[in-house]
Parts: sequence; C-alpha cells; structure tokens
Amino acid sequence: MKPVAKRATPAAIAVLRQATALVPKRKKASDGLLPSKAHIAQNPNSDHNTGHAVDLTHDPHNGIDCSELFQKLQADKRVSYLIFNGLIWSKQRGTHEYTGPNKHVKHLHISIKEDCAKDTSPWFPWLEKPKASVAGMARYLADKAKRKPRKKDVPSHKEA
Repeated sequence: MKPVAKRATPAAIAVLRQATALVPKRKKASDGLLPSKAHIAQNPNSDHNTGHAVDLTHDPHNGIDCSELFQKLQADKRVSYLIFNGLIWSKQRGTHEYTGPNKHVKHLHISIKEDCAKDTSPWFPWLEKPKASVAGMARYLADKAKRKPRKKDVPSHKEA
C-alpha cells in the first residue's frame, strides 16, 4: 500500500486550477485530488494516495471535453497514464480496455509521473488560443468599419 499524502502535488493542483481559469463555468462534481477512505480501501495503490493523480470532470457543454483531453494529454511528458470512458492509456502499453470497477465516464483520471510532480506549466495550451467564430469575426469587421479613422490610420499629406 502506498502512503497517503496530506497534499496533492503542485502539478495535480495545477490541472484543476488551470481548467477552471480557462473555463470558469465548467462543472466540478467529479473533480478530485486526494482519496477518500473508501477509495483507499478499494484501491490501496492508487496514485491519488500519493497526490500524483487528479480527476477532472467531463463537461463538454462548457468546454472540458475529456474525450479530447484523453487524446491530447497523451503527448504530455508529465503523464504516466490516463483513464477515461472505459479506456486506459500509457506510453508503454498504448490504449486498451480499463477493467477497474470505475469506468471513469464522468471524469478523466490523470496520473502524473513522480519526477514531474512540481511542474505546473500549462496543461491545456490548445485551450488558451481564442477561437474566432465567423459571427464574431463579422461583428469585429463591422465595428471596425463604423469607427472613425484614427489619426495614424489617415495618411499625412507627406505620404500621399
């Protein structure tokens, strides 16, 4: 049995904080860091026990789609393994069926490598890029056309 940590690792905490910062209205019902007594009894070797795991609630409606994260986080060097929707992935074994009692359909389980426990660099860099919609771009261009030209936008008589 792994010893039970009193605090989650900085990397695990960063997952939840960054997800909330990027998607403030996301649901958090299945978020988790440290295990309950029941979880410890059911899974005494869980990475939650050492603070090296985090559960992130699946909320595609509000921007946290764990199906997408399951795929994209496979490229993150900090990830030991991922579990979501009845599948488990690790670099060593690839993706295969997860046979544990909890199929992780409401959340993504992220296990973090021990040597990456303090790495709080961005977990979701692809979510940080603004997504321009066609309607949003049309509003932006219409607003820009309505604005009076700024002095620097009007060529001076020297440039004309």
